[in-house]
Amino acid sequence: MTRNWNELLQELRVMQTGVQILTGFLLTVPFTDRFTALDDRQRTVYLGLLVGSVLTTCLIVAPVSFHRVLFRKQQRPWLVKASNVCARLGLAALGLVSAAVVLLVFDVVVGTTAAVVASLIVLALFVGLWLGVPLLARR
Repeated sequence: MTRNWNELLQELRVMQTGVQILTGFLLTVPFTDRFTALDDRQRTVYLGLLVGSVLTTCLIVAPVSFHRVLFRKQQRPWLVKASNVCARLGLAALGLVSAAVVLLVFDVVVGTTAAVVASLIVLALFVGLWLGVPLLARR
């Protein structure tokens, strides 16, 4: 159980850095001159992105809170199971948020059609690498 917990923490550390940088970046966007040029749809996508990024942060940091609250309470099996669920949901959320970032940037730079295509390609890449490859290796 201790080894599982330690491996999970290492994985969460990798995700946490990327998500925190993304969230920090998204928090600065409304304060740029270009933000006023976004149309209503793009602003809605931006707000969804921001909420998704914060939710992703919440999911990947939750195991730290679990551990702190349950420290020395002999709850390691529950801690590992619950943290595994948070890590999986956090990965899924990170993939969705990343694809949505591509959607917003492409929409602003080249238009909606290219944005949807690029976003779907990124989403397919995440699903393929993060889910498909491990499932193939499991066989």
